[in-house]
Amino acid sequence: MPTPPENREISPYTGWTRAHWEAAADRLLLDVRPFASPRGGLLDLPGPRPSWSGPRSDGLEGWARTFLLAALRVAGAHGEDPHGHLDRYAAGLAAGTGKPGRDDHDSWPPMADTRQAVVESASIALGLRLTRPWLWDRLDDRVRQQAVDWLLPALGPSPVDNNWWLFGLTVAGFLQDIGVETDRAAATIDRSLARVEDWYLGDGWYSDGDNRAFDHYNAWALHFYPVLHAHLSGDRALLGRYGPRLRAHLDDYVHLFDANGAPVPYGRSLIYRFAAAAAPWLGALTGHTPLTPGATRRLASGTLRYFLDRGEGRDEGRGEGRGATDERGLLTLGWHGPYPPLVQEYSGPGSPYWASKGFLGLLLPACHPAWTDPEEPLPAERADTVRAFAPAGLLVQTTAADGLVRLHNHGSNHVHSAPGEEDDPGYARHAYSTRTGPTTGPAPADNHFALIVEGKATTRGPAVPTGTGPDRAASLHHPLPGVRVLSATLVHGRAELRAHLVLDAPEGTPVRQTGWAVTPDGPHAQLHPVHGYAPDVGELPTEETLQGPGSRTLALHGATSGPATLFVALASLTAEPDPAPLPALANVRVTGPHALTVTWWNGTTAHLDLEAPDAEDQ
Repeated sequence: MPTPPENREISPYTGWTRAHWEAAADRLLLDVRPFASPRGGLLDLPGPRPSWSGPRSDGLEGWARTFLLAALRVAGAHGEDPHGHLDRYAAGLAAGTGKPGRDDHDSWPPMADTRQAVVESASIALGLRLTRPWLWDRLDDRVRQQAVDWLLPALGPSPVDNNWWLFGLTVAGFLQDIGVETDRAAATIDRSLARVEDWYLGDGWYSDGDNRAFDHYNAWALHFYPVLHAHLSGDRALLGRYGPRLRAHLDDYVHLFDANGAPVPYGRSLIYRFAAAAAPWLGALTGHTPLTPGATRRLASGTLRYFLDRGEGRDEGRGEGRGATDERGLLTLGWHGPYPPLVQEYSGPGSPYWASKGFLGLLLPACHPAWTDPEEPLPAERADTVRAFAPAGLLVQTTAADGLVRLHNHGSNHVHSAPGEEDDPGYARHAYSTRTGPTTGPAPADNHFALIVEGKATTRGPAVPTGTGPDRAASLHHPLPGVRVLSATLVHGRAELRAHLVLDAPEGTPVRQTGWAVTPDGPHAQLHPVHGYAPDVGELPTEETLQGPGSRTLALHGATSGPATLFVALASLTAEPDPAPLPALANVRVTGPHALTVTWWNGTTAHLDLEAPDAEDQ
């Protein structure tokens, strides 16, 4: 398929138009066709290993998630389907639901046997809802009943107590539309929304369950399903409730995208890649967005191009980069190219196709300003910015000179994180950026403050937020029983001040502060000791990260000197070609046992007091 010519007049930043999105969708769909089962009921994509749900579930997953892409592509074209996408999925629907659970080459697993099927039911129901005039309404009664029978178990309580509640809601919305089990569907919607309400913390932020897991699931699940359901249902009351939350979230979310298009890689399921564009498109679709139409397209097209234009599998002969896809055009389990440490055990070869959500903008008509207005710059391109996401305990720092985004984490934890367990690299780091790490596996943790006990670095475990401000965020964690570490990050421009107050550790306990894990072709990282550390700056080999091989990470070392020991360092990450040394950016004076004052290079000052909390309250 030829790639449409770039249009730098209306898309000065990315060159991409709606035609590029349609071509990308068609290419992804055509490239998976060789892996369809004989009657099209499953899509058995190749991969290094199956998910923990098994190969048949993986085949359903590949089918369901690419069907959602086909549905967005055809619904956005008002039924025009020159490549015959829907005919193939109609045949697959009939084959997959004919005898669920049968050990053949096409049958789908029942939800009672495979709980992952609940997840895929949402993509299937949403795809059927979007394409109803061109697919569902043309099916014979037998196939429609088979599909309904397979979908109905999704109306039960969620088997997983997190964003999974929204999969039943999505199935219920479709069943309401077609007049099937409407009372039961309505009850499912109410129950699902009530459960998710328990996790709403304000300012557009949800936790993903009874925990403090804040990540991209906020955008591509917790806002995506309720707002899209309200929009498709024409439910003005629901949209009036959830639309403003989406708007508030997007006001923060837009700051998580690099000038090069990359979203910040933090949290889990990062293999979904350009699903990160789904929520900005949803804001444009429903009118609940603080972003201009040109900024929406600039963000979304930048993100899609970021993944298709770099990484392994690059093939100039196809007219564009093939970063997220391999030589067969298949989305890989990784970030740029394949990267096994990034992949959760629940993910199989078809999992990356949840990225299909990023094509939601195709539902906007071609004449919509999001497709026709000139692109506008992202916040990371306009000015240096510091922004706190208070409910999540996160702090974002961007610099316009290089378009880099850094995310300082003082409150997001993994679902299963607990003291003493191994840290999840997607949640436990003190900082993430669009162009570095995180390190994984046995490599030393980047952006991590640890006590060294018997030669081993302590983990961070859950971080309890203790406050955010216009230029800072702080948190408390317990690296060892009876030991507390109060941490804070202050930022200004590209400079970071990292402070830690270690409480009740044995005197002389070694500590280590690591910096950014940068690859040879990545940005320039700096780390400078201010207080409590030895003067020498070391360097650790930290191996491959999702950015590529050969990362190196700077490190500082020190030791506790009493029941309360303060450690302070300056850090920086920049793509500037010849950055000034850190002492030129900030003058730090320690003014007390747990207090300091920093004067930044432009004369502004900031004060920090890491007052020790009462042990009984923590």
